[in-house]
Amino acid sequence: MSQTSSRSSTSLPVIGTSNASGPASGSCGSGGACGAGGGFNVVALEAEATERLPKWLKRNIPKGNNVGHTTELLEELNLETVCDNARCPNRMECYSQNTATFMVLGNVCTRPCGFCAVSRGKPEALELDEPQRLAEASLRLGLKHVVITSVTRDDLPDGGAEHFFQCIKAVREKTGASVEVLTPDFIHAPAGLDRVIEAKPEVFNHNTETVPRLYRRVRGPKSDYKWTLELLRRIKEKDPDIKTKSGLMLGLGETHEEIFEVLADLRDVGCDFLTLGQYLKPSTDRYLPVVRFVTPEEFEWLGNSARKLGFKKVASGPFVRSSYHARDMAETG
Repeated sequence: MSQTSSRSSTSLPVIGTSNASGPASGSCGSGGACGAGGGFNVVALEAEATERLPKWLKRNIPKGNNVGHTTELLEELNLETVCDNARCPNRMECYSQNTATFMVLGNVCTRPCGFCAVSRGKPEALELDEPQRLAEASLRLGLKHVVITSVTRDDLPDGGAEHFFQCIKAVREKTGASVEVLTPDFIHAPAGLDRVIEAKPEVFNHNTETVPRLYRRVRGPKSDYKWTLELLRRIKEKDPDIKTKSGLMLGLGETHEEIFEVLADLRDVGCDFLTLGQYLKPSTDRYLPVVRFVTPEEFEWLGNSARKLGFKKVASGPFVRSSYHARDMAETG
């Protein structure tokens, strides 16, 4: 999909390979991340990727009683969240604000992605009352925008699409809230993708995660970059009113040039919203290593550059995740 030569005239800061400069001189902050001439020296930054996190990736635990309230409600209704299962660094902040990203279809994934902390293996049978429990939690939390994601279920003929459909329907009937879904790729069940589109979620998110060169290593042998783009294109083709969204993890060894080729591909298929965040290794040696820590200044530059490409809303920062402040993005996009 990427066609570098046809995009060389794009009005963007200089981007290059792993030792090229980024924004023009003086455009990044004073965080010590600038290379010669004020650009981002990626090679120098790669040396910082040790087990010790840089200061901008350290956070205070939020204060307030709502963390316990949200946790207790999730336990009472026996609901999973990606916040806990994927060890999201924002989960305490979100729980303190009475919000969470619900994870349906169980808590065991059939894909061996190299970056994700969710358990993998043989999933259990679907819980048919899960849509109703999810809707009840959404009501009691007072959510106006509900985000639903899932593990990948390659063991199901439709990839879990009908379950997604029922969850969206139940939430709407119970709460009247807008709904955002973050789905698997349905690579073996395109009809399942169409079923989720039929439910008309306000936002349909499917993450690109990384650049084509790293795709199989990061996402596993079943994933396909071209299909990711086709999925997003198909959503717009079937229902142009649905806002589409995608995101990338940075710090896995991608270059600036590769990032912008992906962003151009996403715009080519009409992607509306974009998230860019730092990849953090969950734990243990089985996960992919962090090649480098991207500074807040570089995230700001990348976000501003992405907006120039035409994304309606961009969230770019070290702690940005797919559903972080999702309601704000959906309402202002």
